[in-house]
Amino acid sequence: MFANLTEKLTKALRDLRGLSKLTEDNIAPALVEVRSALMSADVNFKVAKDFTERVKAACLGTAVVDSVNPGQMAVKVVSDELTKLLGEGERPIDPRRPLRVLLVGLQGSGKTTSAAKLAKHLVKKEGLRKPSLVAADLRRPAAIDQLETLAKNEGFDFRADRAATDVAGMVGRLVKEAEAAAAAADLVIVDTAGRLQVDGDLMEEVRRVRDAFQPHEVFLVADAALGQQAVDVATKFHESTPLTGIILTKLDGDARGGAALSMKSVTGVPIRYMGTGEKSGDFDTFHPDRMAQRILGMGDVVSLVEKAQEVVDQKEAERLAEKMRKADFDLEDFLAQMQQMKKMGPLGDIMKMMPGMGNVQVGAKEEKMLGKTEAIVLSMTRKERRNPDILNGSRRLRIAKGSGTQVSDVNALIKQFSQMREMMRMMKGGKGKELMRRMGQMGGGRGGFPGGGFPGLR
Repeated sequence: MFANLTEKLTKALRDLRGLSKLTEDNIAPALVEVRSALMSADVNFKVAKDFTERVKAACLGTAVVDSVNPGQMAVKVVSDELTKLLGEGERPIDPRRPLRVLLVGLQGSGKTTSAAKLAKHLVKKEGLRKPSLVAADLRRPAAIDQLETLAKNEGFDFRADRAATDVAGMVGRLVKEAEAAAAAADLVIVDTAGRLQVDGDLMEEVRRVRDAFQPHEVFLVADAALGQQAVDVATKFHESTPLTGIILTKLDGDARGGAALSMKSVTGVPIRYMGTGEKSGDFDTFHPDRMAQRILGMGDVVSLVEKAQEVVDQKEAERLAEKMRKADFDLEDFLAQMQQMKKMGPLGDIMKMMPGMGNVQVGAKEEKMLGKTEAIVLSMTRKERRNPDILNGSRRLRIAKGSGTQVSDVNALIKQFSQMREMMRMMKGGKGKELMRRMGQMGGGRGGFPGGGFPGLR
């Protein structure tokens, strides 16, 4: 989503890093670049102007630490101000139980899917165990059906009354039922009706539902692709029904990012959560500081580590690390490593969290190549994976046919894997200089695994 903005800001920060002294004249060109980058990302004009003014004031008023050069201090100022723009500090979810959450927003913003995603997220992160999803969109039967399907898929309680005519009265009744049931809900999320645009009828209905429900949290679900229109929608909803936070959806899309950067500053309402894909697990807490680092191309190592801790089997990871240390790594171990990595999500998302890799484009082609590599290894027998040296011509032909690839693809994978295993042996033997020389020859200076990445990613 922020690819274009990251590219432009990275250039501006490069100019700042080279400064040996901070003056109004020498930081001016970089600030023009920063402001232009924000404007091209569809950031509100006043927000962009105020941002660059604050950066300028902070740069000129910052005492330079002896161990840090002025250019680096300027980069830190930009990072800190971007964090403030996104909503410095994180607000925890309301501690009251059962927790009551009201979702509001326009039709098509992803409100219904966000209800299930938020429930799943809170179960995982907050220790809640019995979510109940309540459908309050009586105008669209399909929305009720969708919420019911999502709740069933996740094993959550679901409540609706398709025959009701008074939505506020229905919500009050269904919530009481959910909280008084034998398996009493400790989390109730109400999915309200939406419209194609904000109107008086919608605002009135939301107010009546809120009064009947008495929620602890009121989240606006906003589509990041709407840009400044999403900011206007947030402002109108907040004026009518005070919001406690925003859930920004479709952050995996190609929107320019202006909504995310303008939302907190214009509305005063913080972005609390973000939807990053279509799967139920593609949802996370919005961390302003981490997002600022990603936008500036600095990566997001903390989120990367947290994601790894959630999905990677620690004992399996330790076993693989030990085998690599002993240079006893075979294709069966390589397959296990690939499958562990796949659990963390698309390779492109992982790369964006790595410092300096935010602009590396990993698209469908690269993901397909990884899939091809996995298919080749899966087409081998266990004996072949454990001892690749037995892979003669007839075996390689069989593997190619079984994986839907060419023999040349199988040969390339085996060659790259052999080179990688040889490097492990050299590391074990302490031949550091020879190892670096060979890596330069095989990788063409690109670093990483032979061939510039995982075997199969050429």
